[in-house]
Amino acid sequence: MLSVREFADMVHMNAVDKGFWDRGAMIPEKLCLIHSEVSEAMEADRALDGGNFGEELADIVIRVFDLAIGCGIDIEGELEQKHFKNLNRARLHGKRY
Repeated sequence: MLSVREFADMVHMNAVDKGFWDRGAMIPEKLCLIHSEVSEAMEADRALDGGNFGEELADIVIRVFDLAIGCGIDIEGELEQKHFKNLNRARLHGKRY
């Protein structure tokens, strides 16, 4: 089984090979692409299209992994740190309604 880092590296190498990094990082554009995948997941959920919903969630992760590796971010380490930070947070932390 691949580690998160190994998988993220593979995702990024594919994006580079397919030309998605020809113009450099373009972070705002890449964040918008992540957002568009989130919107597509929301539409799949509204349509009760479970198969497509799962594919859209995968697209979100793929785009996040690509951006992280392209920006030199250790996404596996960041995921671990954030998870352990969240373990110590209060139930429903940040909820205001």
